[in-house]
Amino acid sequence: MQLISSQMTGYMEQGSWIRKMFEEGIKLKKEFGEDAVCDFSLGNPDLPPPAIIKETLAELADQADQPFFLGYMPNFGYPAVRERLAEEVSKEQGVDVPADCLVITCGAAGALNSFFRAVLGPGDEVLSPAPFFVEYGFYAENHGAKLVTVPSKPLTFELDLDAIDAAITDNTRVVLINSPNNPTGAVYTRKELEGLAAILTKHNEGRDKPIYILSDEPYRFLAFDGVEVPSLLDIYTYSVVCSSFSKNLSMAGGRVGYALINPAIEGKETLMGAVIMSNRILGFVNAPALAQKLLAKALGSSVDISIYDDRRKAMASVLDNAGFEYTMPKGAFYFFPKAPGGDDVKFCATLQKEKILAVPGSGFGCPGYFRLAFCVGENVIMRAKDGFVRAMKNAS
Repeated sequence: MQLISSQMTGYMEQGSWIRKMFEEGIKLKKEFGEDAVCDFSLGNPDLPPPAIIKETLAELADQADQPFFLGYMPNFGYPAVRERLAEEVSKEQGVDVPADCLVITCGAAGALNSFFRAVLGPGDEVLSPAPFFVEYGFYAENHGAKLVTVPSKPLTFELDLDAIDAAITDNTRVVLINSPNNPTGAVYTRKELEGLAAILTKHNEGRDKPIYILSDEPYRFLAFDGVEVPSLLDIYTYSVVCSSFSKNLSMAGGRVGYALINPAIEGKETLMGAVIMSNRILGFVNAPALAQKLLAKALGSSVDISIYDDRRKAMASVLDNAGFEYTMPKGAFYFFPKAPGGDDVKFCATLQKEKILAVPGSGFGCPGYFRLAFCVGENVIMRAKDGFVRAMKNAS
């Protein structure tokens, strides 16, 4: 008897390299102890949330006996929280964003899926630069579409605009980008984004349906060395932003984010209505009430990004010492070095023998590289120094 769909059987077999390595880490830690394993597999922010989160939780506890304290609200979220969010994203994006262009969602994943449900149909294509966040393909297929990937430029992971131009078809409905990028740490420049916008504007001529740019931005806050993270809203009309507070507020388990529809889109009310309806009928209904209440007070706060910058520099020194080839990440908390010998899966197995956990680039659609998440203590990074040296020698 076949208990599950054939598609889900395939998904479960395909799995996720990130989760596989995380599970391998659990085994290693049980065998050798927590302090013996250097786990760079999972992008799970380890910094505690800003102090305002703890203070607000204490305040909210005193209100918990009120009627409807955690009850339903409009599918787009609490109106007052949406107004407050509009103020914050207007500053962040450099564009006046009215509250009625925002839907508060169950994290960025909820925002991505709600938008996809609103605009995608069977046979549509979502085009994404590779490497890419592993769940994108699943999200596209959730709504009858398929993910089409275009390799970015080697090592620097800049957008290959000519390749993107050539990959666009009549079925292309969304170009999905992630900047600062997971897994590479790349930040797309204004020039790159303007070039992408020009390509899509050209392809939109004569089409009944525009090609959207969907910008996935949970790492927007985390850019280093004064690097600009440009806003797409004033670059391309048919742009939509999805984001979350998993990283900047260390609220990954709080599951709260948003979808932002560009105010410049003509007929945006229809698109907004469709995203709100999608948020409801996909079963999210609304973003978690408690997380929204926390968000109302915490907006404008952030974890200390200088800690991540110090870790970035520490990881760079470790990789330099071992002789790895990489591009210094401009944002997010990941390195994506070349795998010595070119076989990323084999090299990650070599690292594992040194009790170092990394994720093969194959899991992100980019074999030949591997990902290291540096959202761990500097002591863990430095403890891995000798192991990286031995792994490099063994690979060579």
